[in-house]
Amino acid sequence: MQISPAALAAVPAPLSLAHSPLALTAAFVAAVILSFLARLWLSSRQMRHVAGHRGTVPAAFVGTVPLSAHQKAADYTVARGRFGTLHLAWDTALLIGWTLLGGLDLLNQWALSWRVELGAMGYQLALLTVFALASGLLDLPWSLYNTFRLEERFGFNRMTLRLFILDGIKGLGIGLVLGLPFAALILWLMASAGSLWWLWAWGAWAAYQLALMVIIPVFIAPLFNRFAPLQDEALRERVGALLARCGFKSKGLFVMDGSKRSAHSNAYFTGLGSAKRVVFFDTLLERLGPGEVEAVLAHELGHFKRRHLLQRLVLMFAMSLALFALLGWLSAQAGFYLGLGVRPSLDAPNDALALLLILLALPPFTYFLTPLSSFWSRKHEFEADAYACAHASGADLSSALLKLHEDNAGTLTPDPLFARVYYSHPPTGERLAAISAHSTTSKAVMGQPA
Repeated sequence: MQISPAALAAVPAPLSLAHSPLALTAAFVAAVILSFLARLWLSSRQMRHVAGHRGTVPAAFVGTVPLSAHQKAADYTVARGRFGTLHLAWDTALLIGWTLLGGLDLLNQWALSWRVELGAMGYQLALLTVFALASGLLDLPWSLYNTFRLEERFGFNRMTLRLFILDGIKGLGIGLVLGLPFAALILWLMASAGSLWWLWAWGAWAAYQLALMVIIPVFIAPLFNRFAPLQDEALRERVGALLARCGFKSKGLFVMDGSKRSAHSNAYFTGLGSAKRVVFFDTLLERLGPGEVEAVLAHELGHFKRRHLLQRLVLMFAMSLALFALLGWLSAQAGFYLGLGVRPSLDAPNDALALLLILLALPPFTYFLTPLSSFWSRKHEFEADAYACAHASGADLSSALLKLHEDNAGTLTPDPLFARVYYSHPPTGERLAAISAHSTTSKAVMGQPA
């Protein structure tokens, strides 16, 4: 989108150059400060609360969770909290540096110097690419420390430096192969599709996301991990019977070599349509018994059967539509650029600049929706647990959750407010109590002793 001198001159000066930019700057600064302080306060609450309960295993877990595991979880939570606080301060400083202090403007002016050689599209793709590379390099020290110091300290890291570098190279290659053509499509639509370009761009983005859900499990994920068919015949039959009872059809049951990067455990569904597949981490199969694996899978099936994945997809598309509509309006306003520390070009397209600015400026505002998102996610987890109790053993599900909680060093004593704001899964105590209630109800319905 190009803002011509005539169009800029036609806008009343108080609106385009003073009130609108200053109002946006003030709103952005307020959102950055408030979100930073809220994050800082909540993180400090979490660390104090967890450290204060480090010495004693909660009464509900005495006899099932060793004190050593409880203390390791507390130490891991506090260490991650401190790391997260420093990372937050760095990210906030970078955000201000990119915007109000002129970092993105400087980068844009450099990219503009190549516009004659690269053309309008080439200049914009160069701007997006260099920004992405610069952001990745600026975050690299934090990623290295997290992997090779923090995770290593608590016995979770199994990543080698060679594998870390290879992952980075592969990720960069995939970003260039898949990301640049899509970015070019969006930029072309912004320049060529008229005033409703944002609607066409949203449609392209939605189609791209759906395509990725098919492409990633089949073509992308195998570039990073080995996915082997589940070999345990007894477990495969047990899992197959569960899938049949639940009416779920998948492309297959796979074991992922997650242990080559981390000791953390997980299981998940991935893909769309005929590409759906069930994936178990090898670390999970090493830790859990057959009944516990079945219960964990039943929980994941609960998300599918309760249409949680569809609901999240619809919400994601709705929110992205609103975002594209907002960008469609903001990208035509000179105050949008000026208010965030960037000079819009008068003789070159500003579309890539607008994309970067909204991606930078929006998170401080949307942060305040986090509690709603977390609440919705916890509700889904309770519903998936209830489904699992109806189709597998609640006792096995509880046992599996305790093992996974211990293996992942999850704290049993989170700060209640921190958990309400951030936790996508219910705190373990609440979750196990709900599972116990569902299990008791199921037994009563079947006429078994509670």
